[in-house]
Amino acid sequence: MNLQRMTGILKKIFMLPPIPTILISIPSFALVIYVLANDMDNTAISYAAYILSAYALIITITGMAGIVRLIRQGIDKQPLVKKALDNPLVGRYLREDMFRAEAALYQGFFINLLYAGIKMFSGIFYRSVWFATLAVYYILLAAMRASLLHYVRKDGKNKVSEWSRYRLCGISLLFMNIALSGIIVLVIQQNSGFVYPGVLIYVMAMYAFYATITAVWNVVKFRRYGSPVMSAAKVISLTAALVSMLSLEIAMLTRFGSDNDRMFRLIMTASTGAGISIIVLGMAVFMIWRSTKQLKQSKQEKEI
Repeated sequence: MNLQRMTGILKKIFMLPPIPTILISIPSFALVIYVLANDMDNTAISYAAYILSAYALIITITGMAGIVRLIRQGIDKQPLVKKALDNPLVGRYLREDMFRAEAALYQGFFINLLYAGIKMFSGIFYRSVWFATLAVYYILLAAMRASLLHYVRKDGKNKVSEWSRYRLCGISLLFMNIALSGIIVLVIQQNSGFVYPGVLIYVMAMYAFYATITAVWNVVKFRRYGSPVMSAAKVISLTAALVSMLSLEIAMLTRFGSDNDRMFRLIMTASTGAGISIIVLGMAVFMIWRSTKQLKQSKQEKEI
């Protein structure tokens, strides 16, 4: 079997059209939630659910763009949506990527503050250093978003200021990444963790995967617009999403692991934490390098 034929078979299996992707993914994820909620581990149905959910996650990621296109095309034809599109603000939000990104920056600022408040309350209520530290981390992310709000409607009129703010965000991420690495080391040394109560862990899991996939997509998508402020905002969103994934992993290992899995928990937490730290470090260094290069170029052009 040649490589081209093998690639075609893999695409047919793992890159489905939008409708089959939705019909497979939703029941698969629902089945996993049912299995976990009813403590049905080590049963035939649990193994089937885990395999189906892994497959569903893959086809959801590969088919996300097609699903989004299907939703947009279908929504435009609905009567209520047609009326909503007549509203200037709603129409701009649904049709213009940049306007939607600007709105997302304000939305992300308030969500970060809300998330920080929830984490701080959880840290006090459960006496968890991890929750309290995450609250501070999200407050700093909110502060970085706030520093970009002043430039969001400048329409690129002052690129020097935007690149300066972009570099400041990179430097902030660099120092915050050092703090995050220290937190991860502390969690590993103390072998500590936390648990989301009830079914909240499944809600957080769906949010973490959605936020991560969306953030990666937006980081790539908004590079072509040439807006340093929007690019910085998307990097901040990706950083927050990656930290959410780390929190989810620690919570799931704490809830579903056992005392005999201590070494496995340490290895998984250390590996994921190191991977996230390296990704954030890479983004921070790239932001500093790129903005410094652009600022030097602007200075040279001004002198000429």
